Amino acid sequence: MSNAINDPDVRILASCAETLHADYAEDDRDWAGSPFAWIRTRPSRQVGVIGEKLVAGWLATKGFDVVRSPDSQADRVINGKRAEVKFSTLWKSGFYKFQQLRDQDYEFVMCLGLSPFDAHCWIIPKRVVMKQWRAGDGIESQHGGKAGRDTAWLSVTPGKEPAWLRACGGRLGDAAALIERITGRKPLR
Repeated sequence: MSNAINDPDVRILASCAETLHADYAEDDRDWAGSPFAWIRTRPSRQVGVIGEKLVAGWLATKGFDVVRSPDSQADRVINGKRAEVKFSTLWKSGFYKFQQLRDQDYEFVMCLGLSPFDAHCWIIPKRVVMKQWRAGDGIESQHGGKAGRDTAWLSVTPGKEPAWLRACGGRLGDAAALIERITGRKPLR
């Protein structure tokens, strides 16, 4: 198969694409050299799975017992506690957006955010998720505006978290300590 473009209309379209590329290249530069950059090139459905696998791998290296949930109501079971995993890379404007929060059978949500050369993590008990969602304080309905009730999302700017979220971590080490506290068990080291 040849890489040459023979169709004149396709060549014009390719030329337009090259011109537009400069408008978007700055996003690529922010992530240049990052060990996480490749994740941003994957389709969104894969990105969530990658986030779950990153969480499972990181926690396993810390000595936690991490297994897949036996059902779709949670993503992982960590030291016997059901966890929902939400994942985001840093948006250009400097925040993470953790999407598709639902009222399902889990005990806490683990929100992992990756920046080009940093990571952030918040461990939010389900009761806190539901309370903040009902209050519209940081967690807002994702579909259908304020009337939407099936899914919600959380936007977080690192270092500018709302007061209620500060107690839920921020750094990876904080997240590991909170999981120890929630599960009542030390890692299996």
